[in-house]
Amino acid sequence: MAAAALQIAGLVLGGIGSIGTFAITGMPQWRVTAFIENNVVVFETIWEGLWMNCIRQASIRMQCKVYDSLLALTPDLQASRGLMCAASALAFLAFAVAVLGMKCTQCTGNDDRVKGYILLAGGIAFILSGIIVLIPVCFVAHNIIRDFYNPVVTVAEKRELGEALYIGWVSAFCLVAGGAILCGFCRCSEKTRSYRYSVPSQRTTYHSHHTQRRPESSYSKSQYV
Repeated sequence: MAAAALQIAGLVLGGIGSIGTFAITGMPQWRVTAFIENNVVVFETIWEGLWMNCIRQASIRMQCKVYDSLLALTPDLQASRGLMCAASALAFLAFAVAVLGMKCTQCTGNDDRVKGYILLAGGIAFILSGIIVLIPVCFVAHNIIRDFYNPVVTVAEKRELGEALYIGWVSAFCLVAGGAILCGFCRCSEKTRSYRYSVPSQRTTYHSHHTQRRPESSYSKSQYV
């Protein structure tokens, strides 16, 4: 019962991280307009994402425009787009593999050893996807903070951390935590299985001891005669 609950907890954390990864890949709130100093145009907010930029005004609904070319993006957003696409595909694959390794799944058979290896593969894939998500999120956040405190950059060009970055950090944590739980469950199952197979039964021990004692008694009788 505890093992099944542990599997479900790891799968749920991995699923939450996967959903967050899909969400931030399409969200435009990676970089948000900073309202500081003389920038008092507070009725207009600019969002910059991996695929589009959006303008939200107080009296007009939000308008978004997809980037005309990949080369028009900054280098950090170009790299982040490729890494987030890879992380999304890997997170989906990890979730599918982890589902196949669950105890309640029958399509992979009833062999606990095979399911343990499948869970291990899913856990490793979750951890890798979490690391891949963490790289572009931290890279973009570092560039935003660096430009924010750079006196050469004008106030109109400075940006703040968007909601997508915070969701990205939470998603990366969930992916790594879920993968670690699945990998730890597989390792604990292997140790329990090896310990169970290594301990001999009492009947076998008694039988072997009795077998070793019989030749000694027969040998002593023959010597006596």
